[in-house]
Amino acid sequence: MSGHSKWANIKHRKGAQDAKRSKIFTRIIKELTVAVKEGGSEQETNPRLRTAVQNAKGANMPKDTIERTIKKASGTGGTSYEEVTFEGYASNGVAVFAECTTDNNNRTIANIRAIFSKYGGNLGTNGSLEFIFDRKGVFTITYENIKIDLEELEMELIDGGLEKLEKEKAIILIYTDFADFSVMQKKLGELEIEIQSAELQRIPNTTKILDVEKSKSVLKMIDKFEEDDDVQNVFHNLEMTDELMQTFEEK
Repeated sequence: MSGHSKWANIKHRKGAQDAKRSKIFTRIIKELTVAVKEGGSEQETNPRLRTAVQNAKGANMPKDTIERTIKKASGTGGTSYEEVTFEGYASNGVAVFAECTTDNNNRTIANIRAIFSKYGGNLGTNGSLEFIFDRKGVFTITYENIKIDLEELEMELIDGGLEKLEKEKAIILIYTDFADFSVMQKKLGELEIEIQSAELQRIPNTTKILDVEKSKSVLKMIDKFEEDDDVQNVFHNLEMTDELMQTFEEK
């Protein structure tokens, strides 16, 4: 895959966008709110909230902001969010999957449809891309938080459902099956390894290779989705080739 894992390619692109987006806290606040509404305000009995708090801390969200959000979501009234997903194709047959959290579904549908249309794509029906994306748990940890060597760590994590482990410059990415997400979370806790972030990602089982110019056109659409306030995550199966990655590094 042109010197990169196809899983890491998607993560690299997504991570780059997250780093420069000012709405990262807004996304986390929505996730905290939905988690509380769904399972209550106690982290011990609400795994989703525990994960959301973990991610909030990893993003350096102030503790009082986290606590205030949880308290507000625990009360009556307040904003009620709905989770919706959209599937479709960008130009040149690149699959796109958008996960949204919204307080106005009609607005979200209109916005998503408009972006697909403006950039030469097509909004599909729910379930139309199920065969392209696999749902995986993705955990990010840093080298400084590991108290054992990597080989021993890998052996330990097999008990937690480890499917793949990727080493990057400053971080390690741990992949599990969707069903093993909680098992891996518990295993990392037992090993006293601090989790930088824990996510459920949609990983493509096949990627599409385009030349740089065509790829840029697709990524303009992806950027526009990520700028939308209702969009929490966007996944795609465009192959981030060495040549394409280099164009971003040169900017």
